[in-house]
Amino acid sequence: MNSGKYVFSQLVEVLPKRRFDLLVEKYEGNKYVKHFTCWNQLLCMIFGQLTNRESLRDLSMIIQAHDKKTYHLGLGRKVSRSNLAKANENRDSRLFEEFAYLLIDIARKKRSIEVNKIQSPVYAFDSTTIDLCISIYWWARHKKTRAGIKVHTLYNVTTQIPSFIHITSAAYNDMNAMDYITYEPGAYYIFDRAYMDYKRLHTISKHSAYFLIRGKSN
Repeated sequence: MNSGKYVFSQLVEVLPKRRFDLLVEKYEGNKYVKHFTCWNQLLCMIFGQLTNRESLRDLSMIIQAHDKKTYHLGLGRKVSRSNLAKANENRDSRLFEEFAYLLIDIARKKRSIEVNKIQSPVYAFDSTTIDLCISIYWWARHKKTRAGIKVHTLYNVTTQIPSFIHITSAAYNDMNAMDYITYEPGAYYIFDRAYMDYKRLHTISKHSAYFLIRGKSN
């Protein structure tokens, strides 16, 4: 029984902190940092995600409301919006990207299930567009009055966990994202007809993998 421990503290205990620390050393994430470390930054962003915060201002306000608890939650002391903004802007994002893929790999091994008696991995690939406010995210403009990004996701049907995520501008052609997939021999890949490109589909066959795709009317 975790008597006296906050629920959030119990949740983040499962994170492999030693592996994260190795990545921090690799990318020198805590160089010249005195108080607000990469670990504090990570936990703050996780806290914001779990509590459904909509902005850094919103997140910093809820953290400040629990100012006396932040140390025990692992968020660090005196977390401000400026601290979060500077950390998110200046620190190497590859640190958190590698850690995310590490967690995905751990989760995949724990969540493996049997799908229709197929022993090989089964993947589904698709994209979704996320609309953004053009006055704030001007760099993501894809139409005169609209802004947005596109998230291309390779979903592992066997484990029910994404295994690959590629983020592009909203105007990016879906088929081009297929070039970033590392195909596994013997695995099955499911696509919508938007990915009907014979050259790219032939690449899957050359990797001794299989694909299933909807045909176009023409």
